[in-house]
Amino acid sequence: MSSSNAAESATPAEQPGSVGAARPAKPGARSTDDAILDAAADLIVHLGVRRTQLAEIARRAGVSRPTVYRRWPDVRAVIGALLTREILATLEGTALDVEDRTTLVERVVEVAVRLRDHPVLGALLRSDDSDLLLEYVVERLGASQRGLLEALRSGIEHGQAHGSIRAGEPLELAAMVLLIAQSTVQSHRMVASLLPEAAWRRELARALNGYLAP
Repeated sequence: MSSSNAAESATPAEQPGSVGAARPAKPGARSTDDAILDAAADLIVHLGVRRTQLAEIARRAGVSRPTVYRRWPDVRAVIGALLTREILATLEGTALDVEDRTTLVERVVEVAVRLRDHPVLGALLRSDDSDLLLEYVVERLGASQRGLLEALRSGIEHGQAHGSIRAGEPLELAAMVLLIAQSTVQSHRMVASLLPEAAWRRELARALNGYLAP
């Protein structure tokens, strides 16, 4: 790791990241963290994960390498933070703590489609490297799953009170709903020729409804 004391550049990245939903930002400028993560997102989408290097992330973000190192120790940590940010941003605006099973299932399918079609996640899912998929798509997503599980738990409790979701420990049901949706997203490419878009959505909804129905 470089020990350079070069001054941090205040120049914004020449091309802001085009990936991800709207995020909270201070008036007038993106934060340095967002500039770095946006740069990483652009590199992953256009060059692939294996060719995403910390030096190029810093250059594209318009900051020095020490600036990046002070926030994250390596590229893996940057990508992990990026995934957490992008997944949480994808979930924004899609409430899962709804009153009935039908609405909950519709919302879960909506979130699954948005995650499936996300540029950064898509780049990871298109990778043929099984170790890469395990690290970033399975292990690293854990940092952003707690909020999703809590939202699912709340929605399941509402559905149980409504009578449209079966009895059971809400958090356990939430965990299985998450696993069903996550595995369906990860396996999409494998079955794309057998399950066109409408069928993919329909069968995911059917699987979730079948699992949750009384």
